[in-house]
Amino acid sequence: MLFSSSVFLFLFLPVVLLVYYLPLRKWRQGQNIFLTLASLFFYAWGEPWFVVVMMGSIMANYLFGLWVAAWKNHGRSLRLPVTIAVICNLSILFIFKYLTFVLTNLNLLGFQLTVPVINLPIGISFFTFQAMSYVLDVARGRGQAQKSLLNVGLYISFFPQLIAGPIVKYETVAEEILHRRENWDDFTAGVQRFLVGLGKKVILSNQLAVVADAAFNHGQPQSVAFAWLGAVCYILQLYYDFGGYSDMAIGLGRMFGFHFLENFDYPYISTSVTEFWRRWHISLTSWFRDYVYFPLGGSRVDKKWKVVRNIFVVWLLTGIWHGANWTYVVWGLMNYALLMLEKYGGMGKGWPKAIGWFYTQAAFVLTCVVFRSDSLSAAGSYFLSLFHIGSMPVWSSQAALYLREYWVILLGAVLCAAPTATWIRKKLTVTANGKLLPVWDCLSTLALLAVFVVAVCFTIKGTYNPFIYFNF
Repeated sequence: MLFSSSVFLFLFLPVVLLVYYLPLRKWRQGQNIFLTLASLFFYAWGEPWFVVVMMGSIMANYLFGLWVAAWKNHGRSLRLPVTIAVICNLSILFIFKYLTFVLTNLNLLGFQLTVPVINLPIGISFFTFQAMSYVLDVARGRGQAQKSLLNVGLYISFFPQLIAGPIVKYETVAEEILHRRENWDDFTAGVQRFLVGLGKKVILSNQLAVVADAAFNHGQPQSVAFAWLGAVCYILQLYYDFGGYSDMAIGLGRMFGFHFLENFDYPYISTSVTEFWRRWHISLTSWFRDYVYFPLGGSRVDKKWKVVRNIFVVWLLTGIWHGANWTYVVWGLMNYALLMLEKYGGMGKGWPKAIGWFYTQAAFVLTCVVFRSDSLSAAGSYFLSLFHIGSMPVWSSQAALYLREYWVILLGAVLCAAPTATWIRKKLTVTANGKLLPVWDCLSTLALLAVFVVAVCFTIKGTYNPFIYFNF
């Protein structure tokens, strides 16, 4: 079920809110049971069989959490239960996401192995990482083990962030599972945030996808200009698709009293690749930082090569996490190389901010060409188009057509990628006789209503356009 679908907007969400806040308003256990069941239904709507996989993950990690808590209370080493929990979770992820990829590549090396057809459960990487976070945070003392299976089920399956993040670490919401406090301010802020995300997805991302798909899905673009236009539209599509989902998830969480951490912080204003990855997909980078980089020793090791190794491991795993394709591995290693050049090679140091910004965005465009391509050979062909290697023209009627049709969307996407709204809010802060006038509140409310109306129109007349990160 898509957040941007009519079924979700006008049926599922209103019903869940009404039941949660009316008959169950003063019964926390009942609310948690209801949210868990609603979340399982939400997942089963699109994945009727794979909901069993998620329920198995919930049960297993509930037992792992109790095992870890029991051994911790007795002062025993937690290495065994934690290791088994991690192996079990990664084994499930491997079977569904990577087994066919590994077997296919082994066959290319001369083996003759049967490659089964295994469908990928939506969002398995997200809920598996959250499940591991539960066990690991209990082991680290960042949260208490839940006595109730349903509470663990609520944490892992909670529908706002279930299938495309953000990855919510257990320590972030451990207290709020039982002791959250809903209030009107949080609820209205959540509604506003949800509408912002809805607009990003339906109005911006889905329209940018038309241009990006035309450039990437039909062989080489017709010209250098269209290759660059398609690549730029793709990085904006990716941002508004995933960032829009994150906004909707954060907003929905606040409607129910949960406070998820931010997942994006205007990454396209970054002036270095290092800064960019502090602002993009924050929940994933912080997950690898806390559960992989720091346990390996982080930067607090005695030799430089160990720091280089630790960062390499993180980015290799980051690439692999995104999917079973060599393009994702190469994408991760490309980002690793850029980070190493900045950290130890002096790349970007002393550069004017404008040059640093241009280099950072260009680097992200080039890495995303690999990320978006179906294969490394397809990525190579696209690079030939970008750098005018071959006989294709610099300009084409195709580029002119898409620019003419989508320039308004492209301009809006560029403006919204910067903190433009914050700047406008400061400009609209008006006082009269020492009192603050609600100019911004009135205008922002009208703008959100307009966004909602336009998004609903697109939703009703539009075609099915799932979130990109459903695939991960």
